[in-house]
Amino acid sequence: MRHCSVQVRGLLTREELDRYNALIEVGSYLEDQTRYDLAYNIQKEIDILILPAIERLKDKGRARDRATAEYLESLRDEDEDDEDEEADGKNPSD
Repeated sequence: MRHCSVQVRGLLTREELDRYNALIEVGSYLEDQTRYDLAYNIQKEIDILILPAIERLKDKGRARDRATAEYLESLRDEDEDDEDEEADGKNPSD
């Protein structure tokens, strides 16, 4: 059975995680019994089960990217303000 990443597992709800662990256990048993035809169906169920957690991970990444962009924008704005004050002959430390 293919496990999902630790990051994805960390974003599974308790109910999803319990179901994930049960499916992994069943799938591993089927693989031990060389019933790969049935294990394939279990793997498909796992892949469907983790989709919401993958989307939550993507959302966290997008939020992080937005926060980074806002931070960089604020730094650029501060630099422009400092340059404007220097051009006006004012010393920013005054």
